[in-house]
Amino acid sequence: MKRALLVIIVAALYVLHQDFWFWRAANPLVFGFIPVGLFYHACYTVVVAIVLWMLVSQAWPSELEDGVGERETERGDDRRAAKSPLLPFSSAEEGDCR
Repeated sequence: MKRALLVIIVAALYVLHQDFWFWRAANPLVFGFIPVGLFYHACYTVVVAIVLWMLVSQAWPSELEDGVGERETERGDDRRAAKSPLLPFSSAEEGDCR
C-alpha cells in the first residue's frame, strides 16, 4: 500500500509539472510582484523536495546499506586520498620561457 501511494504521488507530481494553465498569463501577481507561474513553480519545488525526502526515508532499499561498513574495513579503505606520485618535468614546463 505504501509503495502504491508513493508511485501515485510521483505520477501526480509528474502531471502537475506540466502546468499549461499558467503559460500565457502573468497576472494575477502573487504578493503584488511575483507572476503566478513563478509562484506555482516555487511551491511545486518545495513539494517535490518533501516528496523526495519521503521517498528516501520510506522507500530506500535497505539491501544497499547492509554491510557497507564491513566491506570498507576488510579492504582497509580509510577514505583518505592517496598522494599522487611526483612526475618528472623539464625546465621549459617550470615556466622558463627563453
